[in-house]
Amino acid sequence: MSAGNRRPWLASLDAGLARLEAALAQEKTEWTRDSAIQRFEFTFELAWKAVARCAREEGLEALSPREALRTALRLGWIGDDDAWLRMLDDRNRTAHTYNEATAEEIYGRLPAHAAALRGHHRRLSALS
Repeated sequence: MSAGNRRPWLASLDAGLARLEAALAQEKTEWTRDSAIQRFEFTFELAWKAVARCAREEGLEALSPREALRTALRLGWIGDDDAWLRMLDDRNRTAHTYNEATAEEIYGRLPAHAAALRGHHRRLSALS
């Protein structure tokens, strides 16, 4: 990717992260918890799709979240494969079912997920 060429999808990822971080900064209520979880879901989607776009620019295909994570790990765009697989699992669990205990469990991991997503954004920003 050419230096200094900011991609619109990178700005979308930044905006999604800002919304997730804003939700996490609020006092925890049922509403802010659920809001933070939903913001995590769409921010994770933006993150893996950003990898897919970067990979495409490198001549690689990453058509699913799992493929994107493998590609990002191989290219050094993410560091901790286990953390990202946990994020993928959390996104899948929250996107496809709703369970109060699961929501609480995943909400407790959102600060770490947000930090990993922010680091991912910084690495992709450095590439573009």
